[in-house]
Amino acid sequence: MGIADDAKNTAEDLKGRAKEAVGAATGDEDLKAEGQLDQGIAAVKQKLTDAADKLKEGVDAVKDKLTGNS
Repeated sequence: MGIADDAKNTAEDLKGRAKEAVGAATGDEDLKAEGQLDQGIAAVKQKLTDAADKLKEGVDAVKDKLTGNS
């Protein structure tokens, strides 16, 4: 995980926000809903990325303790 995943998630969120804004401005409820869905997907992906990063940190800490690399 990392910076590249964070950037992709941010880009997907911004794309969703743009779609939602255009949909709201033009009265296109489908586009507005699609934008909201894109934002939701980006948020879930970001949560998964954050969880994976925390898990990796925990595994690395345990590995360091077991190998004596503090």
